[in-house]
Amino acid sequence: MAADRRLLKFPTVVGTPASVPPVAKIPLTKRASSKLTNDQGVVSASALQNELARAKSKLARGFSAFQKNTGRAHPSDTQDLAKLASSRKRATGADPLTDDEDGALWQGGISVGTPAVDFTVDFDTGSSDLFLPGQNCGTTCEGHTIFNTAASSTAVNQNQQASLAFGDGSTVNADIFEDTVTVAGLTATSQTVGAATQYSPGFEIDEFPPDGLMGMAFPEISVFQANPVFQTLIAQGAVTASQFGVKLATSGSELFLGGVDTALFEGDFTNNPVTEVGFWQIDLQSVNVNGEAAVSDLSAIIDTGTTLIVGDPDNVAAFYAAIPGSADASNTVGAGFFTVPCDAIPAVSMTFGGTAFTLSPDTFNLGLVSAGSNDCVGGITASDLGNFWVTGDVFLQNVYTSFDVGNTQVGFANLA
Repeated sequence: MAADRRLLKFPTVVGTPASVPPVAKIPLTKRASSKLTNDQGVVSASALQNELARAKSKLARGFSAFQKNTGRAHPSDTQDLAKLASSRKRATGADPLTDDEDGALWQGGISVGTPAVDFTVDFDTGSSDLFLPGQNCGTTCEGHTIFNTAASSTAVNQNQQASLAFGDGSTVNADIFEDTVTVAGLTATSQTVGAATQYSPGFEIDEFPPDGLMGMAFPEISVFQANPVFQTLIAQGAVTASQFGVKLATSGSELFLGGVDTALFEGDFTNNPVTEVGFWQIDLQSVNVNGEAAVSDLSAIIDTGTTLIVGDPDNVAAFYAAIPGSADASNTVGAGFFTVPCDAIPAVSMTFGGTAFTLSPDTFNLGLVSAGSNDCVGGITASDLGNFWVTGDVFLQNVYTSFDVGNTQVGFANLA
């Protein structure tokens, strides 16, 4: 990959061009079924373990890209995950969105190229690159809509390649192009897009219903060393504000581009400055059980592309120690998982910016550990990632979230 690609700078707030739609939002619909549990509500140990593996590999990829793009190690990469990513050698307007079957992905439509071709992508605040299956992808991309760069008059080959490592140990290999990308009526020109030449097993049609993935974090963790789509929209003056809002829920979910949807939340936002631009990483003051802090002074990466809340082993163990009847589930579900009594799900909350936001029992409780059991698996899990937590859908389904690019902050508000 060429080393001279530069990251764009953009203003805090962009004036409203005449062509900007009055509303640029994508409604979300969550699928009823879930691969995390079976019809009896029993968790799938393998699916939960895969969730942890995906989270770790995505962080490793981001840390590695951060080091390449900035020339320094990410301060939260205390476990040297960047080395893990770089050492892998194996090649291998309004728009409806749906959550994928295991709850990890929030997907919807975009169009790419001239003439425009429609694709479905996962919108992911834990990564920064847009990739789609290319015409040279072969059998691993069968069933997906193909990004045929030869058929697009605006596609420009950058004569670069990139590989993105994933949790199954394989990679998505891609040729890098620039093309026109439209999301909810907002158009980014000369946007960097990866045309995959190979999909890893986890992205084949049976495992991954969307065609590709659209990252919505910062350029600093872009493997393609380029602006993500939303930052391009900002730089080109295509949005009214350098902010997007997210509601993730069983119904009424939405991605709102160029601001926030005031109909979906109430009260004021609790805003939290991003502590290190790259991921959407902010201070997490405490994680609480029944109104009392169980652990405190943490850091959290806010990630729509992760189902679970993942913390460091010591603090997660301390959190569950504050819950009567909790137990280590390493031997039944896998390392890092814990159970709590199903009939006594505790009041769990997370404090950001001085405000405690409650996790509903339905989102914290992942399901029965086994058929007929009185124990349920908790949605806060442990992995040796470093000195930070990853805050995924188990938390995000309880709040409205503002991702403010221009002011580099994340805000939470109570759902309306």
